[in-house]
Amino acid sequence: MKLLLAEDTEDLNRVITAILTHEGFEVDSTYDGVQALERLTNEGYDGVILDIMMPRMDGIQVLKEIRQRRITTPVLLLTAKAEVDDRVAGLDAGADDYLPKPFAMKELMARVRAMTRRRASYDTEKISYADFLLDPETLELSCTNAVRLSLKEYELLDLLIHNAETGMETEQVLTQVWAAEPDADADTLWLYVNYLRRKLQVVGSAISIAGERGGHFTMTAQEAAA
Repeated sequence: MKLLLAEDTEDLNRVITAILTHEGFEVDSTYDGVQALERLTNEGYDGVILDIMMPRMDGIQVLKEIRQRRITTPVLLLTAKAEVDDRVAGLDAGADDYLPKPFAMKELMARVRAMTRRRASYDTEKISYADFLLDPETLELSCTNAVRLSLKEYELLDLLIHNAETGMETEQVLTQVWAAEPDADADTLWLYVNYLRRKLQVVGSAISIAGERGGHFTMTAQEAAA
């Protein structure tokens, strides 16, 4: 599971990163709101831990911006302020949960696990398609190189592979991949299609995803492929 941690206190950032990594999460750490927004715009994550009080752009601003961009990744807000107004502002902006500082690491881990609870019924057999391999246990996409996918990226690519002959309409994909997220729309799907296009390029695959925002999507090869 891939997480983004945005926390400007360096010592706390290092401690949380170490604990999450020890628990099996892959963690990208950032130290201000602008960095966090850039990461979220260019990468898919399974969850975000977002401090409210950060330099350059605060956590509430980041949260509002990603929700406006139709990024539905679950967000846990951290704040040194315990006032009700701050909690309400965060939840109104689209947060999934909040945790006031100081907090026990056990409670943080419990909330992260709840936020990123994943579907438990994946087939464990690796999926081979054209020139790449998709591993449902590690969520790794590999060809000449390898990269880790977020859960949503994996679910989208898996769905497109299994419907490679006919392709999928936007509404069909949203119904299957984002069924539990009513705020997800064509822009959300388009964002993840572009995440996957970049990652297919990164691993050196000749396969890409054809289609336009709001339309029909299919797997396509730049070269002849099985």
